Amino acid sequence: MDHLFLGVLIIAAVALALASAGHALLYKRDPRSALGWIGVCLTLPFLGPFFYWSMGINRINRKARQWLESGRRLAGWDSFPSRQIQEAVDSLPPAGKHLGELRALSNRVVTSQLVGGSRLTPLKNGEGAYPAMLEEIGAAGHSVHLSTYIFDGDRTGHLFVDALKRAADRGVEVRVIVDSLGEKYSHPTARRLLKGSRVKVGRFLPLRRGGYVNLRNHRKILVVDGRKAFTGGMNIGDRHMVARTGKPPAVVDMHFQVEGEVVADLQKVFLEDWYFVTGELLDDRRFFPSLSPAGTALSRVISDGPDKEFRKLHWIVMGALACARHRVQIMTPYFIPDRPLISALVTAAMRGVEVSLILPALNNLPFVHWATRSYLWELLQQGIMVYYQPPPFVHTKLFLVDGVWSLIGSANLDPRSFRLNFELDLEVYDGEFAGLLCGHFAEALARSQQVTLEEMDGRPLPEKLRDSTAKLFSPYL
Repeated sequence: MDHLFLGVLIIAAVALALASAGHALLYKRDPRSALGWIGVCLTLPFLGPFFYWSMGINRINRKARQWLESGRRLAGWDSFPSRQIQEAVDSLPPAGKHLGELRALSNRVVTSQLVGGSRLTPLKNGEGAYPAMLEEIGAAGHSVHLSTYIFDGDRTGHLFVDALKRAADRGVEVRVIVDSLGEKYSHPTARRLLKGSRVKVGRFLPLRRGGYVNLRNHRKILVVDGRKAFTGGMNIGDRHMVARTGKPPAVVDMHFQVEGEVVADLQKVFLEDWYFVTGELLDDRRFFPSLSPAGTALSRVISDGPDKEFRKLHWIVMGALACARHRVQIMTPYFIPDRPLISALVTAAMRGVEVSLILPALNNLPFVHWATRSYLWELLQQGIMVYYQPPPFVHTKLFLVDGVWSLIGSANLDPRSFRLNFELDLEVYDGEFAGLLCGHFAEALARSQQVTLEEMDGRPLPEKLRDSTAKLFSPYL
């Protein structure tokens, strides 16, 4: 009997190992990853297959794609027939003609059009952004749509809660989407503060229904009356009021006021997320009014997430690096590049493009900071200039190419933004707007400390081991 049990156990272990290894062979795109998982499955009976099926399968993308295919998530304009058809612009500005291939790439992977007549106004920190946002909420005529990752219940949060309540009380339709993980950052939550009011609140993926640490809604959108919008990297809370003293620690950031036809695409993204959160499909002509040109910028909304067919933001960043001729300026709080991104940055630098990267010297996520440091020597070796911006923590995200193309929004240059979360960025072709951001970049550069290759090579051995250990967890940070 013991021999029979042992034989069955061996057969089961071999069958499970072969089935798991075969699955890795067929479905793993990276041959190194496939080879590693095959080795684990074949050499560790039962344990290897357990690790593979629990950690080696991309359930995040599969779950998100299931939502899209089942109709739980919307995609495209077909669900909003009341929206007027947008006309894409015919040509790029003269200074951006050489970026035609980048535009072609975006046309291929992004469903929204590159539209003209946009005006984007940079707003620095909470002192610049919050008063403008609150003023628009206060002047709203029929609808206020707000989506944010973090909505703190502090003084700033109360200002927004009160403004939203007042708008709803005078008959404005007010809808708020808060990420269910992001809302845990403070107590009381904004949802609790809005309870009992006429404001409709939806939570993105409530934790009790699956405990998703990933698949978070990291987008920041405010659309008022379908005519004016705000987006960028800023959440709602006292942390972005940098002129104050006390806790929580100040977080420097930038937001943007958006006007013109592109506002309709921001509205669409919000309504798609609202349908996902509540199951309510809203298609009202009031949400998509006729929009006149407000400026000269060409802009396009890029909504990305694990449910998309392409890794839009990743591919567009790679395309921008491939098309750049003169300079690339990057500011990001979290920088954890994959191998293709490192290769693209190095290739651009070796082509003679001036590549500058500004990172925060003080990071609110130490593990991310450590992992980032382990990548820098490879960039510094090839002439890429890296700078550390002094405290307070800088959460600003900018990607600028040749003084004419800008990428702004919620996404960081890390696996979480590229693969795991729902993000929203705007690509903008406009020399005047890019000039404003380049000026901001130059100001930050002037007060930053340049990182040298000698400094990275001279790190004590314990620091190198710490940083390299953190790098091992890069795909999950």
